[in-house]
Amino acid sequence: MVEDGRFSEQLKAATWQAHGEAEGHGFTRALLDGALPVDGYAAMTAQHYFAYAALEEVGRALADDPLAGPFVDPALFRVPALERDLEALHGPDWARHVSPTPPTATYAARIRQMADDPAGYVAHHYTRYMGDVSGGQFIGKAAARAYGFSGTAGTAFYDFSALGSLPRFKEAYRARLDALDLDETARRAMIRETGLAYQLNTEVLADLGRRHASGAAA
Repeated sequence: MVEDGRFSEQLKAATWQAHGEAEGHGFTRALLDGALPVDGYAAMTAQHYFAYAALEEVGRALADDPLAGPFVDPALFRVPALERDLEALHGPDWARHVSPTPPTATYAARIRQMADDPAGYVAHHYTRYMGDVSGGQFIGKAAARAYGFSGTAGTAFYDFSALGSLPRFKEAYRARLDALDLDETARRAMIRETGLAYQLNTEVLADLGRRHASGAAA
């Protein structure tokens, strides 16, 4: 645990290695290096869609929950943006061409289980949205460069302009984490769930790497 006792810092420190493994995954590196075929990017976008559909479904169910509710912000919701990206990548009948991979189905199922565990839901919320608001910005720029997307077509998922200042948003988000009314046992459980969220996401990336990027599965 970190010395200042802030839960946001405890959470970050306890999951730093898992976070680094997800960000440094071969599939992600191939995308950032401009070496990932566009079909791999399109496949990743589809898997994001199924994960975020689960995340936002549970978020709406927990919107009035005293613990999880303060984190549920419609300005963060990614499903509408993902639908626009999938239309740009797959055409207007995109829904006929995409389906969750087995690792994504497992990931989405775990997220839906959090409907009965508000702190666990916040763990998944933190893992996804804070990652997208931070490192995801580099991915969006890399994809636009690599695939020649025009405007936000194909990268709407990474457009968080509705949030205003991203540094201020992240500061306010960390303050909400610090304000969570959790005892030490509940904090440790939430940290474990955050680690599991990173692991599940990494398994999705590994599967995508095997399918779409030679040498990117490790």
